[in-house]
Amino acid sequence: MRVIFLIFAALSYVIFFVTFLALIAFVGALPLVPRTVDEGGAVIAPALAAIIDLALVLLFACQHSVMARPAFKAVWTRIVPPPVERSVYVLAASAALIVLMAFWRPIPAVVWSVDGGLGAGMLWALFAAGWVIVLVSTFLISHFELFGLTQAWNNLRGRMAGAAVLRQPLFYRMVRHPLYSGFFLAFWATPLMTAGHLLLAAALSVFMLVAIRLEERDLVDVFGDDYRRYRTTTGMLVPRFRRRA
Repeated sequence: MRVIFLIFAALSYVIFFVTFLALIAFVGALPLVPRTVDEGGAVIAPALAAIIDLALVLLFACQHSVMARPAFKAVWTRIVPPPVERSVYVLAASAALIVLMAFWRPIPAVVWSVDGGLGAGMLWALFAAGWVIVLVSTFLISHFELFGLTQAWNNLRGRMAGAAVLRQPLFYRMVRHPLYSGFFLAFWATPLMTAGHLLLAAALSVFMLVAIRLEERDLVDVFGDDYRRYRTTTGMLVPRFRRRA
């Protein structure tokens, strides 16, 4: 079973990574995937499209937040073996994103458009920087553990997971949630903002702000006063600059 768990974790990771790349193309409206936030699928009445799109975001938000809560995990691991619990979560999150991208309905009305030149170049650079920050942030906090491979590997070798340690490498010295900061950049930085893209960015931004509050409550439960002190000295999404006395 241990080898099967590792194979399952590896397949879940591959599915996640392909989905992650597809999400970049989807949000950036890049012609690398069949559907993007702006193109693909039938264009329907804006109000109906907005209802469908919000329902898709809500589906992803519920999956992401509910399955990440410790109370859910305590029950879930009575059914799913603990070594692959994280991999199942990653697979479910990938499935929710695939559903969102597959059934998204574009709302093509243009909110803003920056055609070529320095302005468009800067927005594309911010878009790319956002995704780089997201990816780098996962490696700073143990990329392979975050996506379930470490747990399956440790199980194969008969190792127990070590105690959680509060670390602040690189980006985490400046902000508490650089991964979410990267997503904010990636979702909002675009030379062509359509109504559909705006809806996606706004809905996911609200979800992320709620998710951060839930995650911080869990982090306080795990790290106690250490995390409370970290929270008072470090900004949530943007650096907290203090004036020198």
